Amino acid sequence: MSSKAKSELQEIRDAVEIELAIFLGNQAAYLETISIDLKPISAAFTSFLLDSGKRLRPQCAYAGFVSAGGEVTTPVIRAIASLELLHACALIHDDLMDGSDTRRGKPSIHRHFESIHVQEELEGFAPAYGLAAAVLLGDLALVWSNQLLNMAGLTSQQLHDVSPIHDEMRVELMAGQFLDIHEQTQKTTDLNRSTKIAQYKSGKYTIERPLHIGAALSGQKTSELFDALTTYGLPLGKAFQYRDDLLGVFGDPDVTGKPAGDDLREGKRTVLIALAESGMSASMREISRKYFGAQDLDAKGVAILQELIVSTGAKEKLESMINQLTHQALDAAESDVINEKAYPLLLELITVATKRRM
Repeated sequence: MSSKAKSELQEIRDAVEIELAIFLGNQAAYLETISIDLKPISAAFTSFLLDSGKRLRPQCAYAGFVSAGGEVTTPVIRAIASLELLHACALIHDDLMDGSDTRRGKPSIHRHFESIHVQEELEGFAPAYGLAAAVLLGDLALVWSNQLLNMAGLTSQQLHDVSPIHDEMRVELMAGQFLDIHEQTQKTTDLNRSTKIAQYKSGKYTIERPLHIGAALSGQKTSELFDALTTYGLPLGKAFQYRDDLLGVFGDPDVTGKPAGDDLREGKRTVLIALAESGMSASMREISRKYFGAQDLDAKGVAILQELIVSTGAKEKLESMINQLTHQALDAAESDVINEKAYPLLLELITVATKRRM
């Protein structure tokens, strides 16, 4: 059953890829009618979006659609594909705010345009050019996500049903992003604050809201179904982000596409760090303050912080929290109000969201 669900989700992923490629091809052609100087914009974005990505959010939306008993159509595929453009907006702006050099093993968008400025010996300040390009390209991705949804070919009723959820999801995402950068300004860590950031910055827009969007597109949504999908989606969304927190500290760069310990270098006050802080002695906190958030943090410093985190039991605690949240999602997937055809899909998505390699 799992292999069938995996194959079904792969088919959705392939269909989403096709629609994204068509859409971006049309947008690239349009941009070039404005100016040939916009070609690097469309080329960079197309590479950024199509060269990699799990398409988890469209897959969750599809699972929500099936949960309501929907039969998939091309307009629905286009509509759920729009979630990848929103995700691209979030990633581009997130990398810029974090000062990340890489994304998925390649230069982040702001670094890419900074390199173009240097290579072509353009006038002005290369980092400022990269920053401006990333802000605008992230904004463009946000516009494109709405554009693809609106031109997907949905009925007026489908658009009416999905638009409020789509709007709420974007507000939640931006709220979570601000809470994330605001957290870095605080003098103390706080587990409740870090948990809320994980939920809004990533969990809800990755799992819960895409499920709701899929259900809304079916035309057969009910409040009971939405509640059931939330009961499944919220714990799974948290588990997804907690796995991401572990990967950001202990992940293999060949797997994550980002430098080892990148979250430590950026001073990310994640749930993992909040757990570690609560278990540190005074001397351990002194060591942590020396290295955590240091822009020039090297491999030795990363290893010292990793050892500190492990010694506090935070890594083990977070793994336990992921397991507990995973079991909550597993139980919720068995709800009677969810169409039985969606059950194997929901189980497969739990694996995709929580079992990523370190």
